[in-house]
Order: sequence, then C-alpha cells, then structure tokens
Amino acid sequence: KTGRVLGAGAVLVALVVLGAHLARGEETSAGYFQEQFKADCYFTNGTERVRFLVRYIYNREQLTHFDSDLGHFVADSALGEPDAKYFNSQPDILEDKRAAVDICRHNYGVWTPFAVERK
Repeated sequence: KTGRVLGAGAVLVALVVLGAHLARGEETSAGYFQEQFKADCYFTNGTERVRFLVRYIYNREQLTHFDSDLGHFVADSALGEPDAKYFNSQPDILEDKRAAVDICRHNYGVWTPFAVERK
C-alpha cells in the first residue's frame, strides 16, 4: 500500500513540475473559466415527496436551473435566458429532467441501507 502512495505522490510531483514549467507564471491567451453542473435530490418522509434540482453555473454565477416542482427551466440571470428558452423548447430534455425524480427514488432505495440505516 505504501508503494502505491509513493507512486501517486511521484506522479503528482511530476505533473506539478511540468505544469509549472509550461506555464512559467504567465497568463494563457485563452484565459480561464469554470463551468459547473450540480444535480440534487431532496427527500421528505422517505420517498413520499421527492424534489429534483439541477443548477447550471458559470464562473460562480448560477445561470439557469431546473426544478421538478416547477417542471421547467428557469433563468437566474440574463446570461441564462437563452439556455432556459432553448431547454424549455426541447420536449425530450424536459421529459428527461422530469423523469429524474424516479431516478432519485430508485437511488434512495439503493443507498438508504448503506447510508442511513447503518448501525
């Protein structure tokens, strides 16, 4: 087990050294951005009430989200309006997001014995 840890450490050091050498502390011409997608399932009384929420985030600003209680996408900023309009115009995308509540219920049944009922 110690050999694996040392090997992983050596790889990490090599990546850091190579990355530092290539960047040389200079800005790249492309710049940097961060795009996130977060999906959460919320449960009340087991699976009696399930809410599915998906959030789309760009550079720490939430642009749009889908809430299964509403059944459609909502723009959270001006930048998110085109995405929300597009997603809401696509029946297959809306159907997938609405059906995700059933996936949440399924996953609750799979994970509950390991995560909640452990003794």
